[in-house]
Amino acid sequence: MKKLLILAGISGTMAVILGAFGAHALAEHLSDSQLNTYNTASKYHFYHTLAILAVILLQKNSTTNQHLIKAGYAFFIGIILFSGSLYLLACKDMLTLGSWSKIIGPVTPIGGLAFILGWIMLALHGRSE
Repeated sequence: MKKLLILAGISGTMAVILGAFGAHALAEHLSDSQLNTYNTASKYHFYHTLAILAVILLQKNSTTNQHLIKAGYAFFIGIILFSGSLYLLACKDMLTLGSWSKIIGPVTPIGGLAFILGWIMLALHGRSE
């Protein structure tokens, strides 16, 4: 769980930095649609960072951690793939990603599946407790 706590700390730090960057630096450079995409990435980034922290707290009173650890890592992978790809897609024009955006786009639903898997692992943990 120590590794998950470190990842949660890094993720939370990045969520604040990227959220502030979006609100202050990107608002003038992105279309409303791009800004909406960026904000979706930021919200899911924050939500799932908090979910990782919940996993860590649940572990304190748990007799088994197998599903909790999987949930925490699934949430982190989801943050990287889902939120990360949305951050990039929202800024694709500024970053001049060109054809790379065709590769990045399909990554988003894979990240969403990782989030879903994390929540399923959390439910399985509840069933096994």
